Amino acid sequence: MRVAEGVSPLELADYQRAVRLLLRHPLITTAYPDRAALPLVRRWAAQLRTDLFEVFGYRLLTTGDTARLLRVHDTLDSTRPALTRTDRPFDRRRYAYLMLTLAALGRAGTQIALSELADAVAADAGRIDGLGMDTERKPDRDAFVDAVAWLERRGALTLADGSAADWVNNPDRAEALYDIDREVVGAVYRPSRVLQHLRSVTALLDTDRGLAQGQATVRRAAARRARRLVLEQPVVYYADVDESLLGQLRAPALAEDLERLTGLGVERRAEGVAIIDTSGRLSDVRFPGGGTIAQAALLLAARIAAYCGPANRRGRPASLPAPTAAELLAETAARIDAALPYRNLLDDLADDSPAPGGAQGGSAAPGTARDGSDGSDGSAAARPFLPDTWLRTAMKALVGEYGTAFGATWRADPDRLLAEAVRLLAALRLVARVEGGVLALPALARYRGVTAEVKSRSQTALFEGPA
Repeated sequence: MRVAEGVSPLELADYQRAVRLLLRHPLITTAYPDRAALPLVRRWAAQLRTDLFEVFGYRLLTTGDTARLLRVHDTLDSTRPALTRTDRPFDRRRYAYLMLTLAALGRAGTQIALSELADAVAADAGRIDGLGMDTERKPDRDAFVDAVAWLERRGALTLADGSAADWVNNPDRAEALYDIDREVVGAVYRPSRVLQHLRSVTALLDTDRGLAQGQATVRRAAARRARRLVLEQPVVYYADVDESLLGQLRAPALAEDLERLTGLGVERRAEGVAIIDTSGRLSDVRFPGGGTIAQAALLLAARIAAYCGPANRRGRPASLPAPTAAELLAETAARIDAALPYRNLLDDLADDSPAPGGAQGGSAAPGTARDGSDGSDGSAAARPFLPDTWLRTAMKALVGEYGTAFGATWRADPDRLLAEAVRLLAALRLVARVEGGVLALPALARYRGVTAEVKSRSQTALFEGPA
């Protein structure tokens, strides 16, 4: 079956816009992400339901006021966290409060006072070892209201009176009253499993591999998984995937289907495949992009690419085996599973900082695969290794050369700027973090031709991407 079979050429761009909107925002309501989104998705609901299931195995559920895309997850991804009111990633405490808030709203009526909701969440949190919630403590109130604000932005809650910010600062003198949209509350959280029966986060992953029966069904499941990988990851490297997926990733039909469905280009290189979204219409992360971190990351990527490239005659870095996708998944799952309630280890919730490196984080020694092998059996591709000392020297040089384009806070703390720039590059699959440094991944070569100059009048930097 052809993708977008029932869409005329004149309407294809409008349909592709609806696809991108739904893929970027799996929950759409009358107010989120904007008031024009739901009418657009509802117009194409039938075709979207068919295409998204056939291409990815996703299910689209629509009601009068919501559109909910139920995805199939093949891996764990920490690069798209829920964000606080100040655009900081949720920590574990905030995620826990968000789940408890949804549970409390499910038991409430059509309206609820913020203090009443807080008391209900605090009562449930107090029954979980290591979590708790004390409404007398401002950090706990801040974390709770971040969860409430996340739901409010999506239309599950609507402020009817008062101010949540005032309540956070002075709960004895301020209050807030919310209207509850039960339809949106029900659409926000739709687990694919009975969570009480899970003993590892990996049980939430990929539902169709174990159900495949017969060669045709196996091929269809593999094709869906290959398309999901290309859609969900910035870059899919052939060295990271199962042998059964290589043929699907290299098949012309994959690029044709994804390009017709999303309206974006699919780029193939010797090492892998990626959807190219320079406009930010599908991804919420643009690279190259504005801001000190993105600019520093781009300049650092250019330095790494030049150092690893053929033009460097002073000696290239040593090549070491990169952690495989399976190893990264196992490490990330172990980090998440360590905080599951049945292990009685929720003390980790006291740490408000996201786990360093996210899904790209690493703890193996440089040049050592996660199973303790040296990768010499060919199971891990060798990548150039850049030690932390090299990275720190490079960042200090960049701050010295382009510092007037960076914020004063970042100029004063180049080590912090380096950490954030590397975190961005790792999330984009341009480098892989390992103990003692990073490994340069093949897609980084795209930025070998980057040039930059600082404009003296406005003290801003002009960055030019690769040709």
